[in-house]
Amino acid sequence: MQGRIHSLESFGTVDGPGTRFVVFVQGCPMRCAYCHNPDTWDMNGGTLMEPAEIIEQYERNQAFYQNGGGLTVTGGEPLMQTDFLIDLFTLAKENHIHTCIDTSGIAFNPGNPALMEKMDRLMGLTDLVMLDIKHIDPEKHRDLTGQPNVNILKFAAYLNEKGVDMWIRHVVVPGITDDDKYLFDLGYFIGQFHNLKALDVLPYHTMGEKKYQSLGMDYKLKGVPPMDKTLLLEKKQVILDGIRKRRSEQNPQ
Repeated sequence: MQGRIHSLESFGTVDGPGTRFVVFVQGCPMRCAYCHNPDTWDMNGGTLMEPAEIIEQYERNQAFYQNGGGLTVTGGEPLMQTDFLIDLFTLAKENHIHTCIDTSGIAFNPGNPALMEKMDRLMGLTDLVMLDIKHIDPEKHRDLTGQPNVNILKFAAYLNEKGVDMWIRHVVVPGITDDDKYLFDLGYFIGQFHNLKALDVLPYHTMGEKKYQSLGMDYKLKGVPPMDKTLLLEKKQVILDGIRKRRSEQNPQ
């Protein structure tokens, strides 16, 4: 099964543990206001590639990935190409490669039995899911991304049920996702999951604005300043407080 690929990166260092070979797939239904890769949105763009081609390129630099690294598929939205991921990760597991998916979870649909059968197969081949939760509040999530978050949150619960390791990623945008109430609520939500292995709280930046200009697209967050990195630890602590609160309720002393 061929996949639509936007680009490949040989030495990714922020896409999972260790040094990673990163596959950026093409196509995404989300329209996140701060997305810095709008050129990955088109479902019909990119280059068609076979899984074997990707594994071959991975193996050219295999020595760099031996120290706890592996293969990460990001996007775009990887779960829009589930059949391709199953074939790619099957081949990866045959070659003893650590597999990771960086996803928004938007393609998860527990009401679709055929899709869920494929999802079960894929998760059996996946070592780690990096799940981007854009906003915990349903309406604010829709405002920010153009999509609901109900199935995204169900996906987190599904990963917990399947015992797939999960890293949560959350971008803090001034005036949009930096409200302490919602940060605490996010922490309280993810605090229930036993498979939570890490939390990445990322600062909003404006580096994607020039790309929008070059593509002739309006940048929705024009004028929003970059997140002050000195406040980032403070905001992360609010999420951690929510996690701690949930876990103290689950495991009272």
